[in-house]
Amino acid sequence: MRLVTYDAGAGPRVGALDGAGVVDLGFDGDMVAFIEAGAPPGGGERIDDARLLAPLRPRSLRDFLAFEGHMKNALSRLGRPIPDEWYDVPAYYKGMPDTVIGPETDIPWPPWTDRLDHELELAAIIGRRVRDVSVADAAGCIFGYTIWNDVSARDVQARELPVGMGPAKAKDWDGANVLGPCIATADELDAAELAMRVRVNGELWGEDTSAHMHQTFEDMIA
Repeated sequence: MRLVTYDAGAGPRVGALDGAGVVDLGFDGDMVAFIEAGAPPGGGERIDDARLLAPLRPRSLRDFLAFEGHMKNALSRLGRPIPDEWYDVPAYYKGMPDTVIGPETDIPWPPWTDRLDHELELAAIIGRRVRDVSVADAAGCIFGYTIWNDVSARDVQARELPVGMGPAKAKDWDGANVLGPCIATADELDAAELAMRVRVNGELWGEDTSAHMHQTFEDMIA
């Protein structure tokens, strides 16, 4: 199933995407509450004037550095090699959920950066509370997946990285994290080998596959 959060003039509601558009699922509230309620089935009314919002406003955002090619590109700008620890430790930074926006929304360009860039991310959505979960059990915690554009201010990032903390202003401002348009539930796809592409105005700017992730989602969740 492909789930969405939409607004048709009466506030956010949960729906499902099919070939003809959005079907209401009879749940008035946000996607996190829907997932916590067990993703109950319901509804069925077709919504003709639905405007898609970010599929969910997560309680936390954790962005892992899982692609070796991306690490090489990022650190080469600073003249630094990939540290040996990266190959053993699934490392991440914490983003701010309040910065999330949805599809078809203008991304604000902060006045303090001249080099705004995209980052194509595949996001796994944890569907239940877990603590100290094992690698063997981690896949069962994934509710679904969505697309995440982690917008980055590259000039600011180059100044922050040598400090060894953050990133801060390079990543987190209102509208810096774009999610959506939908959540594909875990039974909908195999995240181990997904083709991932970025297009700007129809022009291909970048592509990769999730098969190139050095760490698996199970390793990162654990």
